[in-house]
Amino acid sequence: MSLKGFLTTKKVAEKLGVSVGRVQQFIAEGRLPATKIGQTNLVKESDLKLVENRKTGRPPKVKGKNE
Repeated sequence: MSLKGFLTTKKVAEKLGVSVGRVQQFIAEGRLPATKIGQTNLVKESDLKLVENRKTGRPPKVKGKNE
């Protein structure tokens, strides 16, 4: 298997502007496909488009809920 076109979770985090933990969460949720080699998850650079336009931050609180 050629590693050309694959990125480590650290590189993915840098490109997306998120933490490595968040990238690992995307992978665990199935939102970002990855190939595991040893202990390292590798992500195809072309798959980054799957999470590029994600919503950021927490959803707003709804007034009247849990009051």
